[in-house]
Amino acid sequence: MADSLRRLINNETCRILQEKLENWYKDYHINSCDQNLTRCCEIMELNSMIQGQLFTILNKTSQEGGHYAGVDTIKSRLLPWLGTCFSSHTCGSSSHLQESREKDRWMKELACTRDQEIHQLEKELNSTRLQLSFVQQDLAEAQVALEDTKAKSATTLLAAEDEIVQLKAELKASRVKEECALKNLDRMSDYEQQLQTLKDEIAILGAQKSLLQNRLALSRSPSPRSIRSRSPSPLPKRSSSPGRARLTNASRHARLVERFSDIYAQERLDAQSLLRSYVDDLEMVQRIIYTAVVESFRAAKMAFRQFKMRVRKTLSLSYSGPESLEDMVMDYIVRQEDLYDVQASVCEVIRAMNINPKISFPPETDFIMISGLIRELCRVAFSMQTLDPPLDISFGTDGELFSEYKYRRSYDSEFTAPLVAYHVWPALMEEDTVLVKGEAVTRRGAVWSQRGRSRSRSRSRSRSCSLRPLSPSAGHSRHLRSRSRSSSPLRSGSPRI
Repeated sequence: MADSLRRLINNETCRILQEKLENWYKDYHINSCDQNLTRCCEIMELNSMIQGQLFTILNKTSQEGGHYAGVDTIKSRLLPWLGTCFSSHTCGSSSHLQESREKDRWMKELACTRDQEIHQLEKELNSTRLQLSFVQQDLAEAQVALEDTKAKSATTLLAAEDEIVQLKAELKASRVKEECALKNLDRMSDYEQQLQTLKDEIAILGAQKSLLQNRLALSRSPSPRSIRSRSPSPLPKRSSSPGRARLTNASRHARLVERFSDIYAQERLDAQSLLRSYVDDLEMVQRIIYTAVVESFRAAKMAFRQFKMRVRKTLSLSYSGPESLEDMVMDYIVRQEDLYDVQASVCEVIRAMNINPKISFPPETDFIMISGLIRELCRVAFSMQTLDPPLDISFGTDGELFSEYKYRRSYDSEFTAPLVAYHVWPALMEEDTVLVKGEAVTRRGAVWSQRGRSRSRSRSRSRSCSLRPLSPSAGHSRHLRSRSRSSSPLRSGSPRI
């Protein structure tokens, strides 16, 4: 008996049975019905093996006790247990039959409920289909309305394009009118300056008239011998040899072009740094410098024309040399460029900048701060007028089409914008040829904003040039009046041949 019990313990059948029960409990809801039945059968087989071994041990134990040993225990424990198992089996069969009947009744109720739910779902499905048909109909109507809207939008777009074309034409016409008005204003200013020049010339002619009268009075009593000794000598033929101006034209041309580039690279940046300490807007600073360049060239060209006219008038009275009068005038101007009154041109430039509506300056400061730059520009521009042909800067307006031939874009420009917002530096031109490129800023939509800003800018008037200095014409006429009191025809301060 002890050996049988030891073998039962060593087989670990009870432990395997416990593990199978635990695993079955864990996987019961996952397994299929067949798998659960297989597990149950396996456990029952193990249980029957254990029960067989236990009955063997029970038999051997009862044999070792004799014929009557263990009878009471068998009667009190084993036999009642076996009777209970058989009786419970019979009760279990009846209860199982009742459960199957209840299950059939529950299945019938479930089938009835399911039929009702299916019928309800069919009703809902039909209503959903009806709603879907309504939605499809609304969608078709919306598509038709969308097509109508697209057609109307296309018509409106065509009308808007026609209106844009018309507005562009009107804008172009207004720009042409504006340019014509600006040209008329420039002509009026030129007429006023020409009127002042004519007044100066009248004063010069009056002084020359008095001088000639004095000479005539001195020469009215000549001796007869001197009259007979005078014989009309033929005028010498004028030679066609080039003068100083033509000989030095190439060297002066190269020097002035290089000087113009140096002003752009050095003096312009110095003036820009100085203005930035008073004006925070870089665009306004660049506009001020560009206006100073344009006005400097305009004032220098006007001064050159007046100076040339005075020299021609003075030399035409007594000159009879071999060279032409025009060459002699240019030679004299080249030699006597230091007689150019550059300060008068500087004051004229500052006065023109004070009335320019595109630029402004703080009230506590003055444009005289950049007089050094203006002075150098006036001198260079005056000297450029002595060349053959003369050099000039390009004409530029805000909003013009950007030209790669004349300008290069600044670093802060929009490189896809086709129009010029404002100019930073003009191009240097020799007739229609560009010698030095200028610089311009291109931006989209910047022209209209700048025009709106230019109307609201406040001007600060310069007081540094409020008193007009002595003009070269006035100084020259005063000098001619002083000459009338002397016997010498030409003195210092007048044009020298």
